[in-house]
Amino acid sequence: MAATDSPLFRMTRQTRTDFWNDSCAVDELAYAIERGAVGATTNPSIVVEVLRKERDHWLPWVLELADANPCWTEVELAWATAEAMATRGAAMLEPVFERTAGRKGRLSFQTDPAAHPDAGRMVEQALHFTSLAPNIQVKFPATGPGLEAIESATARGVTITGTVCFSVAQAVAVAEAVERGLDARSRAGGDTSRMAPVCALMIGRLDDWLKVLVERDGLAVHPNAPDWAGIAVFKRAYRLFSERGYRTRLLAAAYRHRLHWTELVGADAIMTLPHAWQVRFEASGIEPLPRIDEPVDPALVADLEARLPDFRRAYAPDGLAIPDFSTFGPTARTLRQFIRSTHDLVGAIRDIVLPDPDVRAA
Repeated sequence: MAATDSPLFRMTRQTRTDFWNDSCAVDELAYAIERGAVGATTNPSIVVEVLRKERDHWLPWVLELADANPCWTEVELAWATAEAMATRGAAMLEPVFERTAGRKGRLSFQTDPAAHPDAGRMVEQALHFTSLAPNIQVKFPATGPGLEAIESATARGVTITGTVCFSVAQAVAVAEAVERGLDARSRAGGDTSRMAPVCALMIGRLDDWLKVLVERDGLAVHPNAPDWAGIAVFKRAYRLFSERGYRTRLLAAAYRHRLHWTELVGADAIMTLPHAWQVRFEASGIEPLPRIDEPVDPALVADLEARLPDFRRAYAPDGLAIPDFSTFGPTARTLRQFIRSTHDLVGAIRDIVLPDPDVRAA
């Protein structure tokens, strides 16, 4: 099948829905761009994966960087590697960026997950990231400090992605912070025409969390219901964003099954798709018909609401207050995983520049 006759390509041409590549690996990003992708994303866990997949390229690159900067710590080498990967991915997307006058064609780069309590540190890092390439977008968590950073960074001209977001309330709070930031930038005479803010609802990770609760608490939930939870939250948030005219686009992230694709087609939104899921969708034979306006089965939503308080918190527009965002189960779980991934990245760099002699001896 030609790339231009594929389901994903048809989706991008026949509906308002865009997709990004959920990685900055060169071959995977090239595959996605051929099929209509207009963006990409990276984070410490993705950088670790790319180091593994592209070892022949990155191992000598890291060693040369370490030799050129003998006083750098492993942390400095790790972030320099992540920045190099992001910059390379951004260059691949630059033609899309120029063709769309900056509205698309961006590489979304995550701030240090360990800095999540410190808005100032996140903004400082974001400003540095945006100096790397004109089409770098910066991720901030949908927490209290993250919202403060989103507003401040937006006012300073940074195109943001709200991430670590699992609820309608968090998505709305991200959009409101962006609106305040855009208005402040406009009042100061700044240009907002090339800014394209995004809020990523991690729908698969919400499903994951609810399944943990079902098993932990021994709940008799309809077996199909948890697989629809993230979709229901996304569709409700999407309706609110459309009604209120927010200038932030929603993005669906953390894919677990085909419904995370098919049920959101037609939205003026973005899907961030891992390469493996792109391949599955391309081979599926499924026609990408618009379904964003098709409601989730009310019986499944009612079952989730009745049995899972965390679904109610995620689904209701006022289900969470901002001080509770960072302690909401899937938020805390994901922040911990992202922080651990940062440590894994530093460890991967250590294994390159200071190999374990015991492993080498074995």
